[in-house]
Amino acid sequence: MTSPLRGHRAFRRFWAGQAVSQFGDRVSELALPLIAVGALDASTAQVAGLTAALWAPNLAAVFLGAWVDGRPDQRRLLVLADLVRAAALATLPVAALFGAVTLGQLYAVAVVTGAAGVLFGNAYAPFFARLVPRSAYLAANSRLSGTRSAAQLAGPALGGALVQALTAPVAVLADAVSFLVSALLVGGVRTDRPPTDQPEGPDGADRPDGADGAVLRRAREGLGFVLRHPYLRASLGCCTTVNFFTFLGYGLTVLFAGRELGLSAGRIGLAFGLGATGGLLGALGAPALSRRIGAGRTIVLGAVLFPAPIALLTVAGGPVWARTGVLAAAEFLSGLGVMLFDVPLNAVQAAVVPDGLRSRVFGAFATVNYGVRPLGALLGGLLGTVLGVRPALLVAALGGSLAVLWLLPSPVPRVRAPESLVPLDLPLPSGGRRDGAVRAAR
Repeated sequence: MTSPLRGHRAFRRFWAGQAVSQFGDRVSELALPLIAVGALDASTAQVAGLTAALWAPNLAAVFLGAWVDGRPDQRRLLVLADLVRAAALATLPVAALFGAVTLGQLYAVAVVTGAAGVLFGNAYAPFFARLVPRSAYLAANSRLSGTRSAAQLAGPALGGALVQALTAPVAVLADAVSFLVSALLVGGVRTDRPPTDQPEGPDGADRPDGADGAVLRRAREGLGFVLRHPYLRASLGCCTTVNFFTFLGYGLTVLFAGRELGLSAGRIGLAFGLGATGGLLGALGAPALSRRIGAGRTIVLGAVLFPAPIALLTVAGGPVWARTGVLAAAEFLSGLGVMLFDVPLNAVQAAVVPDGLRSRVFGAFATVNYGVRPLGALLGGLLGTVLGVRPALLVAALGGSLAVLWLLPSPVPRVRAPESLVPLDLPLPSGGRRDGAVRAAR
């Protein structure tokens, strides 16, 4: 079968930019908490606070998404987001040269890079829809997710080696450089189709971007659309629940591996890298599994397999190779699950959201879905302090697995192929109508 992306040079350029930044991100994901734990002797609550700071800007994503919908060129916003993240991360190695890295600076870098990430995500949704033909949504998401998994496979090992050889603050420079390369590649991407995400009034007429309350109106429309949409509402409930509980354990994983399992930065990076093979396998296999059992059932399977393996960490013990192996196994199964969940779900969402609402819907989705991540991280720090890290990880695994209950009564499990979803008119809170609800999947 010929790939729907064959000969698509613009997508390959965008894909390359994302690949470079994904590898850089894996370095920072390991280096930032290690700076807090190793160099600054941060407490459990402070490490959890760092994770919360990174994701807190998502609470404003619904308004940022409404603003992005009024921009004529989302590509420029993607480049801007990359440049801001590069500049923020570069401050850490500079401060390290003078021995001046502080916990406050770590929090500031986390907030700035998190905010730039929200901007990138909001601009990405409409840009992706113009860049990739509808028939290639699943294939494109598989390739992008596969690259992310490949970065998770090799990135942590590279990050661990860089941290040990250069110290964590200097290793972050690799991520800063990766964002510069991404900005260069994405900046050269051109799409065949013109921008379609222009703001509209309730009657469908264009409204000037500076109209009073325009951003608030569009934000309300985006959130209302998600809550009225049977597919988006169920997936939002599931994603929000699983994100809350997995981030309850996310901020504790490196801390647990380093302090309670006694693993070095190199071994932690090695375990994360070995575990990431599950994500790569899931990203590459998700399209085939979706065709075999249906996209909806694949989503349901991934929704359970993603959070449940966190519980494996609580039984880790024995010699150092066994502790490393348990950490790697948990990461493998979780990585497999998240890709089986993400790849088909992203394709479904891309298929059912109309062009004129993409940034607004993404912003509303991210505000709720990603906005709970800092809350989960903070609760994880509290539970880890009060109950201990092992019980907190068990709570994360159990609570995250129950997120699948959002999907079971919804139409999501019955989806066979995302491209079979046919738009219907769906009322907006402002009184207008847009194509966006979907008929039952064929």
